[in-house]
Amino acid sequence: MSTLRERNRKAAHTEIRDTAIRLFMDQGFENTTIEQIAAAVGMSPRTFFRYFATKEDIVVGDLVGLGEVVLSALQARPPQEGPWEAMVAALAALADAPETPRHALETALLTTANPSLRARHLEKHVRWQELLVPEIERRMGIEPDPVPDPRAHAIVGACLTCLDTAMEIWARRNGEGTLEEIYLEAFTAIRS
Repeated sequence: MSTLRERNRKAAHTEIRDTAIRLFMDQGFENTTIEQIAAAVGMSPRTFFRYFATKEDIVVGDLVGLGEVVLSALQARPPQEGPWEAMVAALAALADAPETPRHALETALLTTANPSLRARHLEKHVRWQELLVPEIERRMGIEPDPVPDPRAHAIVGACLTCLDTAMEIWARRNGEGTLEEIYLEAFTAIRS
């Protein structure tokens, strides 16, 4: 059970994020300042930084946490399942993430339209590589080594590229279809 303090912090985090996303969608990411976001939620810019380290983190800040969701889903896959199939199924678990389709679409639209957000998004995917490659190596029967196996690294990288491609296409379609369908279409093209 969370404490009152934790619930209040989470509520403030959500309010800041929702307000900032609305401002980004209305004014553009680059044209929206931290000062404007802070004023819109009734706090100082200094207090804002207790919740988010950067403006980019408002949009892509929870990606590392989602990487942990993918890792858990990957570890839960049947041991006899191949690495490709396991990765695809694990990434499909993102469809069950708690964010709403509107939130996911706004994130996709903002990320694909803004170079600094895109760079931050790709930076977070590097962390996903670090999380997921050891599990793919284990699944492939590869002994742990400080240097990742190129085969495992390529499998994870290809699957993440399919995910990024799907996100961009989904954003260009303005949310038409599902991200998972587009991801599976991209993945199938790579595997054929």
